[in-house]
Amino acid sequence: MEKAVNEGEHHGVQGGALSGAPAGGVWTGRWVAERLGVELVGDDRLPGLLGLALRRNPKRAHLLVSNVLGKHVPQAPSVVYGHGVALGRRVRELLGDDEARRAVVLGYAETATGLGHSVADGLGLAPYLHSTRRPVPGLVPAGGFEESHSHATSHLLLPEDPALLAGDGPLVLVDDEFSTGNTVLNTVRDLHERYPRRRYVVVALVDMRSAADAGRLEEFAREIGARVDLVAAASGTVRLPEGVLEKGQELVARYESRSAGQGSSAGAAPSGALAQVPAPPDSGAALAAGQEADPLGAGTARTPPTDPRPDDDGTAPHVTRIDLGWPAGLPDGGRHGFTPAHRQLLEDALPMMARRLAHALPEGARRVHILGFEELMYAPLRLAEALERATDAEVRYSTTTRSPVLALDDPGYAIRTRLAFPAHDDPADGPGERYAYNVAGAGFDAVVAVVDSAADTPLLHAPGGLLARLAATTPHVLLAVVPSYVPDIPHAPERPSMLPAPLRGPAFSSYAPEEVGWLLQDLSDVTLEAPTEEREEAIQSGGAHYAESLPVEYQPSEQYQELFHAALSVSAARIARAVGVVTETVLAERSPRPVLVSLARAGTPVGILMRRWAQHRHGLDLPHYAVSIVRGRGIDANALRWLAAHHDPRDVVFVDGWTGKGAITRELAQALTEFEKSDGITGFDPEIAVLADPGSCVRTYGTREDFLIPSACLNSTVSGLVSRTVLRADLVGPHDFHGAKFYRELAATDVSVAFLDAVSACFPEVADAACAQAGELLAADRTPTWEGWAAVERISEEYGIHDVNLVKPGVGETTRVMLRRVPWKVLARAGAGSDLDHVRLLAEQRGVPVEEVDALPYTCVGLIHPKYTRGATGADGKAVTL
Repeated sequence: MEKAVNEGEHHGVQGGALSGAPAGGVWTGRWVAERLGVELVGDDRLPGLLGLALRRNPKRAHLLVSNVLGKHVPQAPSVVYGHGVALGRRVRELLGDDEARRAVVLGYAETATGLGHSVADGLGLAPYLHSTRRPVPGLVPAGGFEESHSHATSHLLLPEDPALLAGDGPLVLVDDEFSTGNTVLNTVRDLHERYPRRRYVVVALVDMRSAADAGRLEEFAREIGARVDLVAAASGTVRLPEGVLEKGQELVARYESRSAGQGSSAGAAPSGALAQVPAPPDSGAALAAGQEADPLGAGTARTPPTDPRPDDDGTAPHVTRIDLGWPAGLPDGGRHGFTPAHRQLLEDALPMMARRLAHALPEGARRVHILGFEELMYAPLRLAEALERATDAEVRYSTTTRSPVLALDDPGYAIRTRLAFPAHDDPADGPGERYAYNVAGAGFDAVVAVVDSAADTPLLHAPGGLLARLAATTPHVLLAVVPSYVPDIPHAPERPSMLPAPLRGPAFSSYAPEEVGWLLQDLSDVTLEAPTEEREEAIQSGGAHYAESLPVEYQPSEQYQELFHAALSVSAARIARAVGVVTETVLAERSPRPVLVSLARAGTPVGILMRRWAQHRHGLDLPHYAVSIVRGRGIDANALRWLAAHHDPRDVVFVDGWTGKGAITRELAQALTEFEKSDGITGFDPEIAVLADPGSCVRTYGTREDFLIPSACLNSTVSGLVSRTVLRADLVGPHDFHGAKFYRELAATDVSVAFLDAVSACFPEVADAACAQAGELLAADRTPTWEGWAAVERISEEYGIHDVNLVKPGVGETTRVMLRRVPWKVLARAGAGSDLDHVRLLAEQRGVPVEEVDALPYTCVGLIHPKYTRGATGADGKAVTL
């Protein structure tokens, strides 16, 4: 690997006045450096290019804040654009014109989308593509990768032209900084398998990798037999002392608590630039004035005037809308590809659009801010740069971001103020908070928000939205909307233009909204329940499918509820360990950031527990959904379409509670094969991850023991008060999700969250053992033997049933038989202990015999009555002996 960087004088930077520091002589990384002991070592340009702030992130304590990127710090657009163009010109010099014409430039979302565009402009001859977190229904990703340190990691590559990445010319990868090189490694690894090439060029404003991280990239380049060059404006490393993560988290918690205690201000220092905000006294002066010194280190920081709120009258802010006259057919950016021809079309249109912007500004505006929107960085940047040339006003540029960062009002800290507001573009990963940093208190006479049309939603204009936040900090707010470019998708099958958003608690289910999104429709107002005997007769006679109605919800007796709680206290740690094993296996084998999709409803509590484990052990905030799958009818195809539109199908991991004989495993595999044929969407993996696999039907499991999982003891009251799913033609149309009911009336007996909390509380004590066991399983042969299926077939014949569908193996499935069907008898493995206490109690209550059997591969097996008629049970509920 060859390295081409700017070499400069190396020194350590820890605070104080520095050469290259921002105006005023105070380095904007001083506050963090003094308190955490963080040290920048490298080129003397670093303090001018970078400041420091504290992340709200479980993986890293510090954030390198670029002064020239135009993301967190408002900067002159000519400075931002100039840095990117200069790097692009260096790449062109490195490659030569012939290679440059064959190159493709790839930028990283969200932070480096504008920088990548600017590098492509400097290169001048190559098309540009940036990764995105905004999927497009029907557009199959050309690749994807992970950004392991980020709070939002999944990147999709969605070129309109599939051939864009298929050439063998150089691939130029652009990011704002290289901290470890992991993102680049993940990208190259993914793309090189699909589109191998001989040369890569890595471009960044700053290269901050350690020597060990640099060596990893060099070794990887040798492994794949490719040349990798590096171009950066400055280089160095970040020296982190021991315990920096914990100390940083402590600082964030302390100052956020202080901010919450003091409340928010609506004033946000409306006059004067940030540099003019007076610095707090040093610790000595504070003591002399009788104030308490900051115990965390020398110097103090005031809680900033962050998150200013609009007036409380609930009215939307006054906003002036600007018609840019954006050229028809011009993409809003490189999300789906941006060619040299597109670049020329933009250049030709910029003067006219700048004039429209200038004309819309209020008279006398001297300081104007152009605020871009997350991945939409390039269009606002070029508009700001053109406005800068067309007007005498002082123009600054930055964009909103997903990154949660602590704000502190100190001249030695890079993030002085923060505006927080709800996401307003219907993001694929669900609702969340977004931020604009260093805009409040900067003394702007006008702020022009530039968004794409997908983000021009009611939430943007709502009293609590971005425009309202801006209106509280500046006299004039303007809005310019760039048309969102949506590529043509040839041969896309007909489908509804918009599937509904997932249902979430508390409106649907008793789970917290972030725990699970239900890809279902709410049928709570429809009467679907029928007596168990009537349902069984209709099902076995072929007159109805089991998914067309619901059994009357079993209401457990006080004795049975006591048994549930006793079983939970005994087995919580055992379940927690199995949760850890299956989650660690998924993270190691399937995806570093999986999208968990539970098969409703038994899989849902397990999916939530896996999500909690990933958060507890790895700081991951995994998406989690619940979908319907129906034996004989397959998985909900509309749910699959929604998932494919919002996530990479390759990241989806289907989750269930346990396997019985493996019928759902087979059902899912067949359904996904049919879905690929009908919709042309590939990538979904049919392998289910389960907590328990006593039937040896899958490779990904927490245990193969057949033991009591307390969530199998109850129905909706341990599953978020949600019914089993329903599929009936008069209720579920071709463009609808399958249905389910929310039993709000059962809230008094709901133990759904109590079950989750009891298991989650055991995570710390089982973590080491679970990780060790997962490591052993990863190295073992876990090929399914399907011994459970063989046992079911044998039992079906031995007991004269001749229908495997009436044989329900395992503790969980036997419990379902007792609660929902008409049971005939229970086969129990000889010597089975407390795992069957609840089954024995149910059998006693329903008059069902329990027969002990030697050499049973399951703890127990439930047999549905094979010759059921309405009169097959007497008044006492006992089954007729055949």
